Amino acid sequence: MRNLFIMLLSGIFGFSSSNKENKTPNIVLIFTDDQGYADLSCFGSKTISTPNIDHLAENGMKFSDFHVAASVCTPSRAALLTGCYPNRIGLPKVLFPGRVGGLKGNTGINPKEETIAELLKQNGYATAMAGKWHLGDKKMFLPLQHGFDQYLGIPYSNDMNRGNLPLMKDNDVIEIEPDQALLTRRYTEFCVDFINNQAGKSPFFVYLAHSMPHIPIDASDKFKGKSKGGLYGDVIEEIDWSVGEIVKALKENGVLDNTLVIFTSDNGPWLSFGNHAGSAGELRSGKFSIFEGGFREPCVMSWPDVIPQGKVCDKLVTSMDLLPTICQVTGAKLPSKKIDGVSILSILKGKRMTALSNRYFYYYLDEKLLAIRKGKWKYILPHNSRFVTEPGKDGKNGKSKSFMQPEALYNLDKDIAESKNVIGENPEIAEELKSALEAFESTLKKEARPVGITEN
Repeated sequence: MRNLFIMLLSGIFGFSSSNKENKTPNIVLIFTDDQGYADLSCFGSKTISTPNIDHLAENGMKFSDFHVAASVCTPSRAALLTGCYPNRIGLPKVLFPGRVGGLKGNTGINPKEETIAELLKQNGYATAMAGKWHLGDKKMFLPLQHGFDQYLGIPYSNDMNRGNLPLMKDNDVIEIEPDQALLTRRYTEFCVDFINNQAGKSPFFVYLAHSMPHIPIDASDKFKGKSKGGLYGDVIEEIDWSVGEIVKALKENGVLDNTLVIFTSDNGPWLSFGNHAGSAGELRSGKFSIFEGGFREPCVMSWPDVIPQGKVCDKLVTSMDLLPTICQVTGAKLPSKKIDGVSILSILKGKRMTALSNRYFYYYLDEKLLAIRKGKWKYILPHNSRFVTEPGKDGKNGKSKSFMQPEALYNLDKDIAESKNVIGENPEIAEELKSALEAFESTLKKEARPVGITEN
């Protein structure tokens, strides 16, 4: 009788012990460009202040071992939105405007692939994107054709198509060569307007993919010259302001507690640009490499209704895990085709996921699979790599030199900088990882799906 009475009260007043977790959450995914692991104050920066992102981490969860699927733009973004290794869906390389990449016709994300936006839209979500797309610049590849209701941004990197860089609204070009100092602000205002208009009507998904801090970097007058980290610091601090504006809009509309906010970046810093590049901290190398500095990114997630405050996840989590996680928390269906990510909802709830300790993670550089990770061990195949010998200054590229990286095994628990090759002491571990790498490479080649192609 008592249980029946409680059930009746729950129905009348709309409460239950699990009511918070039963509400359909909004999703805000913020993705920066070429940001280093150590470019946030909550990840160790002494010259860049990021109080708004730090606040998300304090009131949510910080991920210290979060990896993207590539150390360059296009493949990393393809993996983020599809939950797949980029080689699985035919996008292992950076796309350039007007360049066909050796394939007949122009290429981009295949219309048959299902993005986070498409999956959520099918589940009743309103969807919007602002910022850099970089998954094909022909109409059939653009955001509105891949699940987004609205779009404001540039179709590729901000250093491409110089003199003719387009700013797009939905499918149309509205400006050529927009003032890049204002892009962060314009993207933010677009997203805030979308949240203000959408909150309370239906659940929503916002994907804010900042053009910065990819070179050329710039900041608005309000932030220029204000950071201790030079212009690069100004750029990151304006991005932090942007995060604050998004959070403020969510709070003012009464939806902050039931919104999963994710902040991370597409790959590590472009180190050859010196003071216009970020820092990977203790991690080795940066963009264009298979070392940790290229793949490991700062990541924080906040969802006050669900994620415990002030938690740190030190398990290997990847950007490909976001799609299945978002599907599980929203009730959306998973893609019909095979994906590589796994849901980490248990982690977000503060529970353990022992499977993450034993998972394999694969490091691709373009079409080549060059490294594998399991737990603390990382095995690397011999390959030609590069290191910066003379960093550039004030927007100019510096000098780099190639070297032959030998076959190697690193214990990341003891050597996060990948400085001590311990393959000689652990040949059996190296052999196990090499065999797993070769097996996955063979399997993925058989399972790989075609890139999108258009003749128009």
